[in-house]
Amino acid sequence: MATIEKKPVGIMETVLRDAHQSLIATRMTTEQMLPIVDKMDKVGYHAVECWGGATFDASLRFLHEDPWERLRKLRDGFKNTKLQMLFRGQNILGYRPYADDVVEYFVQKSAANGIDIIRIFDCMNDLRNLQTAVKAANKEKAHAQVALSYTLGDAYTLDYWTSMAKKIEDMGADSICIKDMAGLLLPYKATELVTALKETTKLPIQLHTHYTSGVASMTYMKAIEAGVDVVDCAISPFAMGTSQPATEVMVETFKGTPFDTGYDQNLLAEIADYFRPMRDEALESGLLNPKNLGVNIKTLLYQVPGGMLSNLTSQLKDQHAEDKYYDVLEEVPRVRKDLGECPLVTPSSQIVGTQAVFNVIMGERYKMVTKETKDVLSGKYGATAKPFNPEVQKKCIGDIEPITCRPADLIADELDTLEGEMAQYKEQDEDILSYALFPQVATDFFKYRDAQKTKVDAKEADKENGAYPV
Repeated sequence: MATIEKKPVGIMETVLRDAHQSLIATRMTTEQMLPIVDKMDKVGYHAVECWGGATFDASLRFLHEDPWERLRKLRDGFKNTKLQMLFRGQNILGYRPYADDVVEYFVQKSAANGIDIIRIFDCMNDLRNLQTAVKAANKEKAHAQVALSYTLGDAYTLDYWTSMAKKIEDMGADSICIKDMAGLLLPYKATELVTALKETTKLPIQLHTHYTSGVASMTYMKAIEAGVDVVDCAISPFAMGTSQPATEVMVETFKGTPFDTGYDQNLLAEIADYFRPMRDEALESGLLNPKNLGVNIKTLLYQVPGGMLSNLTSQLKDQHAEDKYYDVLEEVPRVRKDLGECPLVTPSSQIVGTQAVFNVIMGERYKMVTKETKDVLSGKYGATAKPFNPEVQKKCIGDIEPITCRPADLIADELDTLEGEMAQYKEQDEDILSYALFPQVATDFFKYRDAQKTKVDAKEADKENGAYPV
Protein backbone atom coordinates (compact mmCIF):
# COMPACT_ATOMS: atom_id res chain seq x y z
CA MET A 1 0.00 0.00 0.00
CA ALA A 2 1.38 3.43 -0.94
CA THR A 3 2.39 5.64 1.95
CA ILE A 4 0.46 8.89 2.31
CA GLU A 5 2.54 12.02 2.80
CA LYS A 6 2.15 13.66 6.21
CA LYS A 7 -0.25 16.55 5.82
CA PRO A 8 -2.14 17.62 8.95
CA VAL A 9 -5.64 18.79 8.11
CA GLY A 10 -6.68 22.23 9.33
CA ILE A 11 -9.99 22.84 11.09
CA MET A 12 -11.92 26.07 10.99
CA GLU A 13 -14.17 26.30 14.07
CA THR A 14 -17.67 27.61 13.28
CA VAL A 15 -19.26 27.80 16.74
CA LEU A 16 -19.09 31.60 16.88
CA ARG A 17 -20.82 32.02 13.48
CA ASP A 18 -22.33 29.30 11.33
CA ALA A 19 -22.99 26.74 14.07
CA HIS A 20 -25.21 29.04 16.13
CA GLN A 21 -26.64 30.59 12.96
CA SER A 22 -27.70 27.13 11.80
CA LEU A 23 -29.05 25.84 15.13
CA ILE A 24 -30.25 28.79 17.22
CA ALA A 25 -31.01 31.50 14.66
CA THR A 26 -27.74 33.42 15.30
CA ARG A 27 -28.77 34.37 18.85
CA MET A 28 -25.45 33.83 20.67
CA THR A 29 -24.41 37.11 22.28
CA THR A 30 -20.94 38.63 22.48
CA GLU A 31 -21.14 38.29 26.26
CA GLN A 32 -21.64 34.54 25.87
CA MET A 33 -18.65 34.26 23.52
CA LEU A 34 -15.96 36.24 25.30
CA PRO A 35 -15.27 34.03 28.38
CA ILE A 36 -14.20 31.05 26.23
CA VAL A 37 -12.04 32.96 23.73
CA ASP A 38 -8.83 32.46 25.69
CA LYS A 39 -9.19 28.66 25.64
CA MET A 40 -10.25 28.59 21.98
CA ASP A 41 -7.17 30.64 21.14
CA LYS A 42 -4.91 27.87 22.50
CA VAL A 43 -6.28 25.08 20.24
CA GLY A 44 -4.31 25.92 17.11
CA TYR A 45 -7.33 26.16 14.81
CA HIS A 46 -6.66 27.04 11.17
CA ALA A 47 -9.13 29.89 11.85
CA VAL A 48 -12.23 30.73 13.87
CA GLU A 49 -15.27 31.90 11.92
CA CYS A 50 -16.91 34.58 14.03
CA TRP A 51 -18.49 37.20 11.77
CA GLY A 52 -20.45 37.79 8.58
CA GLY A 53 -23.36 35.73 7.32
CA ALA A 54 -26.41 36.51 9.44
CA THR A 55 -24.45 37.60 12.54
CA PHE A 56 -24.49 41.24 11.47
CA ASP A 57 -28.25 41.50 10.95
CA ALA A 58 -29.08 39.41 14.06
CA SER A 59 -26.76 41.48 16.30
CA LEU A 60 -28.45 44.75 15.36
CA ARG A 61 -32.01 43.45 15.01
CA PHE A 62 -32.42 41.01 17.89
CA LEU A 63 -29.52 41.42 20.30
CA HIS A 64 -29.18 45.25 20.24
CA GLU A 65 -25.44 44.82 19.80
CA ASP A 66 -23.00 46.62 17.55
CA PRO A 67 -21.48 43.89 15.30
CA TRP A 68 -18.34 45.99 14.83
CA GLU A 69 -17.86 46.16 18.59
CA ARG A 70 -18.22 42.35 18.76
CA LEU A 71 -15.51 41.95 16.14
CA ARG A 72 -13.12 44.29 17.97
CA LYS A 73 -13.63 42.44 21.26
CA LEU A 74 -13.05 39.06 19.64
CA ARG A 75 -9.94 40.40 17.90
CA ASP A 76 -8.59 41.57 21.26
CA GLY A 77 -9.15 38.09 22.71
CA PHE A 78 -7.79 35.95 19.87
CA LYS A 79 -4.07 36.71 20.04
CA ASN A 80 -2.86 33.68 18.04
CA THR A 81 -5.80 32.65 15.85
CA LYS A 82 -6.95 33.97 12.51
CA LEU A 83 -10.52 35.28 12.37
CA GLN A 84 -12.70 34.54 9.37
CA MET A 85 -15.95 35.98 8.03
CA LEU A 86 -18.51 35.09 5.35
CA PHE A 87 -19.17 37.75 2.71
CA ARG A 88 -21.87 37.62 0.00
CA GLY A 89 -19.84 39.23 -2.79
CA GLN A 90 -21.55 42.30 -4.21
CA ASN A 91 -24.44 41.73 -1.74
CA ILE A 92 -21.95 42.10 1.18
CA LEU A 93 -24.05 40.86 4.15
CA GLY A 94 -27.34 42.17 2.80
CA TYR A 95 -29.84 40.99 0.23
CA ARG A 96 -29.27 43.32 -2.73
CA PRO A 97 -26.24 44.22 -4.85
CA TYR A 98 -24.35 47.30 -3.57
CA ALA A 99 -22.17 49.83 -5.35
CA ASP A 100 -18.44 49.09 -5.58
CA ASP A 101 -17.53 51.92 -3.18
CA VAL A 102 -19.65 50.33 -0.42
CA VAL A 103 -18.14 46.87 -1.04
CA GLU A 104 -14.59 48.27 -0.98
CA TYR A 105 -15.22 50.26 2.20
CA PHE A 106 -16.81 47.27 3.94
CA VAL A 107 -13.82 45.05 3.14
CA GLN A 108 -11.45 47.79 4.31
CA LYS A 109 -13.28 48.21 7.64
CA SER A 110 -13.63 44.44 8.17
CA ALA A 111 -9.86 44.03 7.86
CA ALA A 112 -9.15 47.10 9.99
CA ASN A 113 -11.37 45.78 12.78
CA GLY A 114 -9.71 42.37 12.86
CA ILE A 115 -10.79 40.01 10.07
CA ASP A 116 -7.92 38.00 8.55
CA ILE A 117 -9.75 35.72 6.08
CA ILE A 118 -12.75 36.80 4.00
CA ARG A 119 -14.76 33.98 2.41
CA ILE A 120 -16.47 35.56 -0.59
CA PHE A 121 -19.29 33.85 -2.47
CA ASP A 122 -22.04 34.68 -4.93
CA CYS A 123 -25.45 33.02 -4.94
CA MET A 124 -25.29 32.61 -8.74
CA ASN A 125 -21.58 31.64 -8.89
CA ASP A 126 -21.19 34.68 -11.16
CA LEU A 127 -17.53 35.52 -10.67
CA ARG A 128 -18.11 39.10 -11.86
CA ASN A 129 -19.96 39.67 -8.58
CA LEU A 130 -16.81 38.71 -6.63
CA GLN A 131 -14.17 40.79 -8.42
CA THR A 132 -14.53 43.99 -6.38
CA ALA A 133 -14.43 42.19 -3.03
CA VAL A 134 -11.41 40.07 -4.00
CA LYS A 135 -9.46 43.14 -5.22
CA ALA A 136 -10.36 45.03 -2.06
CA ALA A 137 -9.22 42.11 0.14
CA ASN A 138 -5.94 41.90 -1.81
CA LYS A 139 -5.43 45.64 -1.28
CA GLU A 140 -6.02 45.32 2.49
CA LYS A 141 -3.63 42.32 2.65
CA ALA A 142 -6.52 40.15 3.91
CA HIS A 143 -6.75 36.54 2.74
CA ALA A 144 -9.33 36.37 -0.07
CA GLN A 145 -11.02 32.99 -0.12
CA VAL A 146 -13.49 32.52 -2.98
CA ALA A 147 -16.26 29.99 -2.39
CA LEU A 148 -17.91 27.85 -5.02
CA SER A 149 -21.59 27.53 -4.08
CA TYR A 150 -21.91 23.77 -4.56
CA THR A 151 -25.08 22.44 -6.11
CA LEU A 152 -26.38 19.68 -8.36
CA GLY A 153 -27.88 19.86 -11.83
CA ASP A 154 -27.13 19.33 -15.51
CA ALA A 155 -24.85 22.37 -15.68
CA TYR A 156 -22.70 21.43 -12.71
CA THR A 157 -20.16 19.00 -14.16
CA LEU A 158 -16.57 18.46 -13.03
CA ASP A 159 -15.55 20.62 -16.01
CA TYR A 160 -17.77 23.42 -14.68
CA TRP A 161 -16.09 23.32 -11.24
CA THR A 162 -12.51 23.03 -12.53
CA SER A 163 -13.07 25.85 -15.03
CA MET A 164 -14.38 28.02 -12.15
CA ALA A 165 -11.36 27.12 -10.00
CA LYS A 166 -8.95 28.20 -12.72
CA LYS A 167 -10.76 31.54 -13.12
CA ILE A 168 -10.74 32.05 -9.33
CA GLU A 169 -6.97 31.49 -9.24
CA ASP A 170 -6.51 33.97 -12.11
CA MET A 171 -8.71 36.46 -10.27
CA GLY A 172 -6.18 36.73 -7.43
CA ALA A 173 -7.86 34.61 -4.73
CA ASP A 174 -5.66 33.09 -2.01
CA SER A 175 -7.71 29.90 -1.55
CA ILE A 176 -10.89 28.17 -2.71
CA CYS A 177 -13.76 26.88 -0.61
CA ILE A 178 -16.26 24.26 -1.72
CA LYS A 179 -19.33 25.72 0.00
CA ASP A 180 -21.86 22.90 0.32
CA MET A 181 -24.59 24.82 2.13
CA ALA A 182 -27.27 22.15 1.68
CA GLY A 183 -25.23 19.04 2.51
CA LEU A 184 -25.52 17.70 -1.05
CA LEU A 185 -21.90 16.62 -1.56
CA LEU A 186 -21.73 12.84 -1.19
CA PRO A 187 -18.52 11.09 -0.01
CA TYR A 188 -17.33 9.60 -3.30
CA LYS A 189 -18.35 12.73 -5.21
CA ALA A 190 -16.13 14.64 -2.77
CA THR A 191 -13.19 12.40 -3.73
CA GLU A 192 -13.83 13.14 -7.42
CA LEU A 193 -14.30 16.88 -6.93
CA VAL A 194 -11.32 17.46 -4.61
CA THR A 195 -9.05 15.33 -6.82
CA ALA A 196 -10.10 17.29 -9.93
CA LEU A 197 -9.62 20.66 -8.20
CA LYS A 198 -6.21 19.65 -6.85
CA GLU A 199 -5.14 18.75 -10.40
CA THR A 200 -6.40 22.12 -11.68
CA THR A 201 -5.20 24.68 -9.16
CA LYS A 202 -2.33 25.22 -6.74
CA LEU A 203 -4.60 27.11 -4.33
CA PRO A 204 -5.43 25.50 -0.97
CA ILE A 205 -8.91 23.93 -0.90
CA GLN A 206 -11.26 24.21 2.07
CA LEU A 207 -14.53 22.27 2.43
CA HIS A 208 -17.67 23.53 4.13
CA THR A 209 -20.79 21.43 4.54
CA HIS A 210 -23.78 20.89 6.84
CA TYR A 211 -24.86 17.66 8.53
CA THR A 212 -28.49 18.11 7.42
CA SER A 213 -28.51 15.14 5.03
CA GLY A 214 -26.47 12.88 7.34
CA VAL A 215 -23.37 12.36 5.16
CA ALA A 216 -21.09 15.22 6.24
CA SER A 217 -18.50 13.30 8.32
CA MET A 218 -18.08 10.65 5.61
CA THR A 219 -17.76 13.40 3.02
CA TYR A 220 -15.03 15.09 5.09
CA MET A 221 -13.15 11.82 5.46
CA LYS A 222 -13.09 11.14 1.71
CA ALA A 223 -12.24 14.79 0.94
CA ILE A 224 -9.34 14.81 3.41
CA GLU A 225 -7.99 11.56 1.96
CA ALA A 226 -8.21 13.22 -1.48
CA GLY A 227 -6.11 16.15 -0.30
CA VAL A 228 -8.48 18.83 0.99
CA ASP A 229 -6.50 21.25 3.20
CA VAL A 230 -9.08 22.56 5.69
CA VAL A 231 -12.56 21.47 6.85
CA ASP A 232 -15.17 23.49 8.75
CA CYS A 233 -16.32 21.93 12.04
CA ALA A 234 -18.26 22.94 15.15
CA ILE A 235 -17.50 22.07 18.76
CA SER A 236 -19.79 19.15 19.66
CA PRO A 237 -22.62 20.90 21.63
CA PHE A 238 -23.33 23.00 18.52
CA ALA A 239 -22.49 20.36 15.90
CA MET A 240 -24.52 18.00 13.71
CA GLY A 241 -28.07 18.52 12.48
CA THR A 242 -28.20 21.67 10.37
CA SER A 243 -24.72 22.61 11.66
CA GLN A 244 -21.29 21.12 10.84
CA PRO A 245 -19.58 17.84 11.87
CA ALA A 246 -18.13 17.88 15.40
CA THR A 247 -14.60 19.20 15.83
CA GLU A 248 -13.59 16.59 18.43
CA VAL A 249 -14.80 13.71 16.24
CA MET A 250 -12.67 14.86 13.31
CA VAL A 251 -9.66 15.38 15.59
CA GLU A 252 -10.01 11.86 17.03
CA THR A 253 -10.70 10.27 13.63
CA PHE A 254 -7.41 11.50 12.16
CA LYS A 255 -5.29 11.06 15.30
CA GLY A 256 -2.21 8.98 14.55
CA THR A 257 -2.69 9.29 10.77
CA PRO A 258 -0.77 11.50 8.31
CA PHE A 259 -3.68 13.98 8.65
CA ASP A 260 -3.41 14.30 12.47
CA THR A 261 -4.44 17.82 13.55
CA GLY A 262 -2.38 17.69 16.73
CA TYR A 263 -5.18 19.40 18.69
CA ASP A 264 -5.52 18.64 22.42
CA GLN A 265 -8.74 16.72 23.16
CA ASN A 266 -8.68 17.77 26.83
CA LEU A 267 -8.71 21.42 25.81
CA LEU A 268 -11.50 20.76 23.30
CA ALA A 269 -13.47 18.98 26.06
CA GLU A 270 -13.22 22.10 28.25
CA ILE A 271 -14.51 24.23 25.36
CA ALA A 272 -17.38 21.77 24.80
CA ASP A 273 -18.20 21.90 28.55
CA TYR A 274 -18.50 25.68 28.26
CA PHE A 275 -20.98 25.58 25.36
CA ARG A 276 -23.08 22.61 26.58
CA PRO A 277 -25.24 24.55 29.08
CA MET A 278 -25.98 27.08 26.30
CA ARG A 279 -27.27 24.28 24.10
CA ASP A 280 -29.35 22.80 26.96
CA GLU A 281 -30.86 26.20 27.68
CA ALA A 282 -31.69 26.70 23.99
CA LEU A 283 -33.40 23.29 23.89
CA GLU A 284 -35.39 24.10 27.02
CA SER A 285 -36.52 27.51 25.76
CA GLY A 286 -37.44 26.18 22.32
CA LEU A 287 -34.80 28.32 20.60
CA LEU A 288 -33.14 25.09 19.49
CA ASN A 289 -35.71 22.91 17.77
CA PRO A 290 -34.84 19.19 18.22
CA LYS A 291 -35.99 18.68 14.60
CA ASN A 292 -32.89 20.63 13.51
CA LEU A 293 -30.67 17.98 15.12
CA GLY A 294 -31.81 14.98 13.10
CA VAL A 295 -31.12 13.82 9.57
CA ASN A 296 -33.41 15.31 6.95
CA ILE A 297 -33.20 13.14 3.86
CA LYS A 298 -35.52 15.56 2.02
CA THR A 299 -32.40 17.71 1.66
CA LEU A 300 -30.94 15.20 -0.80
CA LEU A 301 -34.27 14.60 -2.51
CA TYR A 302 -35.20 18.27 -3.01
CA GLN A 303 -31.76 19.94 -2.77
CA VAL A 304 -33.13 22.40 -0.23
CA PRO A 305 -30.77 23.74 2.49
CA GLY A 306 -31.87 23.15 6.10
CA GLY A 307 -32.39 26.86 6.82
CA MET A 308 -34.60 27.13 3.76
CA LEU A 309 -36.77 24.23 4.96
CA SER A 310 -37.53 26.06 8.21
CA ASN A 311 -38.29 29.28 6.28
CA LEU A 312 -40.77 27.41 4.06
CA THR A 313 -42.48 25.93 7.13
CA SER A 314 -42.94 29.34 8.76
CA GLN A 315 -44.14 30.98 5.51
CA LEU A 316 -46.78 28.27 5.07
CA LYS A 317 -47.80 28.59 8.71
CA ASP A 318 -48.36 32.34 8.24
CA GLN A 319 -50.58 31.56 5.23
CA HIS A 320 -52.45 28.78 7.12
CA ALA A 321 -51.32 26.41 4.39
CA GLU A 322 -49.12 23.89 6.22
CA ASP A 323 -50.86 21.08 4.31
CA LYS A 324 -49.13 22.37 1.13
CA TYR A 325 -45.61 21.63 2.49
CA TYR A 326 -44.84 18.72 0.14
CA ASP A 327 -46.39 20.52 -2.83
CA VAL A 328 -44.02 23.42 -2.17
CA LEU A 329 -41.02 21.08 -1.78
CA GLU A 330 -41.79 19.61 -5.19
CA GLU A 331 -42.25 23.09 -6.68
CA VAL A 332 -38.85 24.35 -5.45
CA PRO A 333 -36.75 22.38 -8.01
CA ARG A 334 -39.13 23.49 -10.80
CA VAL A 335 -38.77 27.19 -9.87
CA ARG A 336 -35.01 26.74 -9.56
CA LYS A 337 -34.87 25.28 -13.09
CA ASP A 338 -36.98 28.19 -14.42
CA LEU A 339 -34.51 30.59 -12.78
CA GLY A 340 -31.45 29.19 -14.55
CA GLU A 341 -30.77 26.28 -12.14
CA CYS A 342 -29.11 28.64 -9.66
CA PRO A 343 -27.54 27.29 -6.44
CA LEU A 344 -29.81 27.62 -3.40
CA VAL A 345 -27.97 29.86 -0.97
CA THR A 346 -28.77 33.28 0.52
CA PRO A 347 -30.38 35.22 -1.11
CA SER A 348 -31.33 32.93 -4.05
CA SER A 349 -32.71 30.26 -1.68
CA GLN A 350 -35.15 32.78 -0.16
CA ILE A 351 -36.14 34.04 -3.63
CA VAL A 352 -36.80 30.56 -5.04
CA GLY A 353 -38.52 29.36 -1.85
CA THR A 354 -40.88 32.32 -1.58
CA GLN A 355 -41.80 32.09 -5.27
CA ALA A 356 -42.50 28.34 -4.87
CA VAL A 357 -44.85 29.14 -1.94
CA PHE A 358 -46.74 31.72 -4.05
CA ASN A 359 -46.97 29.37 -7.02
CA VAL A 360 -48.59 26.67 -4.88
CA ILE A 361 -50.86 28.88 -2.78
CA MET A 362 -52.17 30.90 -5.75
CA GLY A 363 -53.00 27.71 -7.64
CA GLU A 364 -51.29 29.12 -10.75
CA ARG A 365 -47.56 29.30 -11.38
CA TYR A 366 -46.19 32.87 -11.45
CA LYS A 367 -49.63 34.44 -11.02
CA MET A 368 -48.05 36.48 -8.22
CA VAL A 369 -44.36 37.26 -8.74
CA THR A 370 -42.04 38.78 -6.13
CA LYS A 371 -39.86 41.78 -6.95
CA GLU A 372 -36.79 39.60 -6.31
CA THR A 373 -37.91 36.92 -8.79
CA LYS A 374 -38.34 39.67 -11.40
CA ASP A 375 -34.87 40.99 -10.55
CA VAL A 376 -33.32 37.53 -11.03
CA LEU A 377 -35.07 37.15 -14.41
CA SER A 378 -33.96 40.68 -15.36
CA GLY A 379 -30.31 39.76 -14.76
CA LYS A 380 -29.92 42.04 -11.72
CA TYR A 381 -28.37 39.25 -9.62
CA GLY A 382 -25.99 38.19 -12.40
CA ALA A 383 -25.62 35.37 -14.90
CA THR A 384 -26.87 31.84 -14.18
CA ALA A 385 -25.31 28.52 -15.24
CA LYS A 386 -28.26 27.69 -17.51
CA PRO A 387 -30.62 30.02 -19.46
CA PHE A 388 -33.87 31.14 -17.83
CA ASN A 389 -37.12 29.49 -18.91
CA PRO A 390 -38.16 31.92 -21.69
CA GLU A 391 -41.92 31.47 -21.12
CA VAL A 392 -41.58 32.15 -17.38
CA GLN A 393 -39.29 35.12 -18.08
CA LYS A 394 -41.85 36.59 -20.49
CA LYS A 395 -44.75 36.06 -18.06
CA CYS A 396 -42.84 37.67 -15.16
CA ILE A 397 -41.02 40.63 -16.75
CA GLY A 398 -42.83 41.12 -20.07
CA ASP A 399 -40.80 43.04 -22.64
CA ILE A 400 -38.16 44.34 -20.22
CA GLU A 401 -34.73 43.87 -21.77
CA PRO A 402 -32.64 41.79 -19.31
CA ILE A 403 -29.19 43.15 -18.48
CA THR A 404 -26.12 41.14 -19.44
CA CYS A 405 -23.38 43.32 -17.92
CA ARG A 406 -22.03 42.98 -14.38
CA PRO A 407 -25.03 44.23 -12.32
CA ALA A 408 -22.90 46.54 -10.15
CA ASP A 409 -21.79 48.46 -13.27
CA LEU A 410 -25.26 50.00 -13.24
CA ILE A 411 -25.13 51.09 -9.58
CA ALA A 412 -23.74 54.57 -8.90
CA ASP A 413 -21.47 55.18 -5.89
CA GLU A 414 -23.59 55.22 -2.74
CA LEU A 415 -21.37 56.01 0.25
CA ASP A 416 -21.75 59.80 0.31
CA THR A 417 -25.54 59.60 -0.07
CA LEU A 418 -25.79 56.98 2.69
CA GLU A 419 -23.62 59.04 5.02
CA GLY A 420 -25.82 62.07 4.39
CA GLU A 421 -28.95 60.10 5.26
CA MET A 422 -27.65 58.84 8.62
CA ALA A 423 -25.25 61.62 9.65
CA GLN A 424 -27.19 62.48 12.85
CA TYR A 425 -26.55 58.97 14.23
CA LYS A 426 -22.90 58.55 13.22
CA GLU A 427 -20.55 57.77 16.11
CA GLN A 428 -17.97 55.77 14.14
CA ASP A 429 -17.20 55.38 10.42
CA GLU A 430 -18.53 51.80 10.55
CA ASP A 431 -22.03 53.08 11.36
CA ILE A 432 -22.40 54.15 7.71
CA LEU A 433 -21.91 50.52 6.66
CA SER A 434 -24.39 49.19 9.22
CA TYR A 435 -26.92 51.67 7.83
CA ALA A 436 -26.04 50.79 4.21
CA LEU A 437 -26.85 47.13 4.79
CA PHE A 438 -29.92 47.44 7.01
CA PRO A 439 -31.22 51.04 6.98
CA GLN A 440 -34.28 50.57 9.20
CA VAL A 441 -32.76 47.99 11.55
CA ALA A 442 -29.58 50.07 11.97
CA THR A 443 -31.58 53.26 12.61
CA ASP A 444 -33.57 51.48 15.32
CA PHE A 445 -30.28 50.27 16.83
CA PHE A 446 -28.77 53.78 16.73
CA LYS A 447 -31.82 55.13 18.57
CA TYR A 448 -31.53 52.34 21.14
CA ARG A 449 -27.81 53.12 21.56
CA ASP A 450 -28.57 56.84 22.09
CA ALA A 451 -31.27 55.99 24.65
CA GLN A 452 -28.88 53.76 26.60
CA LYS A 453 -26.28 56.52 26.61
CA THR A 454 -28.85 59.06 27.81
CA LYS A 455 -29.71 56.74 30.72
CA VAL A 456 -26.04 56.41 31.67
CA ASP A 457 -25.46 60.17 31.34
CA ALA A 458 -28.52 60.88 33.51
CA LYS A 459 -27.27 58.47 36.16
CA GLU A 460 -23.82 60.11 36.12
CA ALA A 461 -25.42 63.56 36.47
CA ASP A 462 -27.51 62.33 39.41
CA LYS A 463 -24.37 61.01 41.06
CA GLU A 464 -22.66 64.39 40.71
CA ASN A 465 -25.72 66.12 42.14
CA GLY A 466 -25.67 63.84 45.17
CA ALA A 467 -28.69 61.75 44.20
CA TYR A 468 -26.59 58.55 44.47
CA PRO A 469 -23.84 57.77 46.96
CA VAL A 470 -20.56 57.70 45.00
